[in-house]
Amino acid sequence: MSIAREIVSFAIQAGSSDIHLEEGAPIAVRVNSDIKISPQKLESDDMDQLLLELLGEVKLEEFNQTADLDTSIGLEGLSRLRINAYVANEKRCLTLRLLPNDLPKWQDLGLPDSFINLSKLHRGLVLCTGPTGSGKSTTLAAFINCMLETQCRHVLTIEDPIEFIFNHTKNSIIHQREVKRDTNSFSTALRAALREDPDVIYIGEMRDLETIQLAITAAETGHLVLGTLHTSSAAKTVERIVDVFPADQQEQARLQVSTSLAGIMSQTLCKNTKGKRSLAYELMVNTPAIGNLIREKKVSQIYSQLQTGSQEGMNTLEQCLNNLYSDGLITQEEALGKASNKKAIKF
Repeated sequence: MSIAREIVSFAIQAGSSDIHLEEGAPIAVRVNSDIKISPQKLESDDMDQLLLELLGEVKLEEFNQTADLDTSIGLEGLSRLRINAYVANEKRCLTLRLLPNDLPKWQDLGLPDSFINLSKLHRGLVLCTGPTGSGKSTTLAAFINCMLETQCRHVLTIEDPIEFIFNHTKNSIIHQREVKRDTNSFSTALRAALREDPDVIYIGEMRDLETIQLAITAAETGHLVLGTLHTSSAAKTVERIVDVFPADQQEQARLQVSTSLAGIMSQTLCKNTKGKRSLAYELMVNTPAIGNLIREKKVSQIYSQLQTGSQEGMNTLEQCLNNLYSDGLITQEEALGKASNKKAIKF
């Protein structure tokens, strides 16, 4: 068995989400949010072989020159891997994110109907936000999978790197573009996307002003645009988007966001009492009242709209944590640790 398959097989059996490898150091894996260190050590010769197996000669040469590399591959019969190769303390390191071969189903992830209903829209901006490792890519993969199976759409994804592999269905087609492999940058691909007749555009990460501008424009011109941001709440997501713009453009940006934004799912993963992880989320659907708050610079009042917006399927993160706690799925400490507004947690 190759060294890559051996390590990944061990990690899968342990229920890991990530593998951390460093030459000359013990192998570490992340299981249910915690790091577990294995007694097995990865020697320099093993790292030579592992890098060649995972990256191939061309990308290995690129890594040797730049000391940083992002890519993804599939190990047949095991798992897809998102790979980050880097150098730390003059030692070569790898972080491998294990991605399931099977596409996620939204029902299995515990996603709310009100979020999945946004997939029926024909225009607008749908954002999934949260910290690294909170399942944003998995949530949007389930969202896209639902559209491919139930609607007649052309979906275009722009990713760095591609994580989940989709196929055309009986109803829909999908094209996945990887930055640096199929296109030079997110912004280049997004400009071209408007001429490629997509119904839905998925942007792996909205990193800069140009990408965010193009995403908003695409949403305004009759496309459903999906994207991710590393923000912790709906209000902070709106602020982040507006703040990216220069000061003299922020008024216009606020107006555009108030009309183009369809919804924001801000999520995190909690360690639950069954030794697994449970999804906790804040969901905002852009109602006329919320659009008005965005236009009038009253973003701080969005939270109270979420608290009272259950008829539209909205809720705050704290309301979701309270439900998980009252159902016995998470502990008091976990609820408090994940809450942004600790005073809203009820015991």
